[in-house]
Amino acid sequence: MTGRTMMGDGSLAQLVGNSHWLLRIAWAAVFLHMGVSKFLGGGISGFAEMMGLPIAVALLVALGELAAGVLVPAGAWLGNRLGEWVTRLGALAGIPILIGAIVMVHWGQWHFAASESHPMGGMAFQVTLLLLGIYILIRGNDL
Repeated sequence: MTGRTMMGDGSLAQLVGNSHWLLRIAWAAVFLHMGVSKFLGGGISGFAEMMGLPIAVALLVALGELAAGVLVPAGAWLGNRLGEWVTRLGALAGIPILIGAIVMVHWGQWHFAASESHPMGGMAFQVTLLLLGIYILIRGNDL
């Protein structure tokens, strides 16, 4: 299939150039929300205690989430070769966090709903985000 839409008349073609924002906004919304939320409520120390992490690691996770949420859309605004690497760096910031979340919290249950064995739900959402992050890492600004 070529770059043309399946509509034949190209009526969707004008949307193709901006469709990358759908992936970027989804990625940014999740990571910005999760990063900011770690500074609210119980703060970093509460998150660290809940997860059994040293405070320094919990802080790195929160900052990594904020970086992932900011860098992926920022890479599109920069647009040049630097933007290409900023986008990839944003994806790279999120990938180990997602792997950690899957392994430490969500492994063993696929469905996202909370259960007795998995009070924070299963790994379907995190695996989906992980695959999106890998895609962004590979493609850069060519989404």
